[in-house]
Amino acid sequence: MVEKKLVGKIVHFYPKISVAVVDVEDMLKVGDRISIEKESGSFEQVVDSMQIEHKNIEEARKGQSIGLKVIDRTREGAKVFKVIE
Repeated sequence: MVEKKLVGKIVHFYPKISVAVVDVEDMLKVGDRISIEKESGSFEQVVDSMQIEHKNIEEARKGQSIGLKVIDRTREGAKVFKVIE
């Protein structure tokens, strides 16, 4: 059974570079499968790249604000869930 755990919320989206700014609420690591969910739909992806102030990071902790490369358009207010299988 697939479980989802809230790990953050999108506070800004840069469509030209396809990067979302995420306020992290729980641990998130490169390689995690996530689901980004908004009113108009959702999509899943594996976390390939995260940055803080233009520096690559391997994991993000609660309270941090990160740049996350995304594979589809999203918007402010969308929720980020870690998919646990």
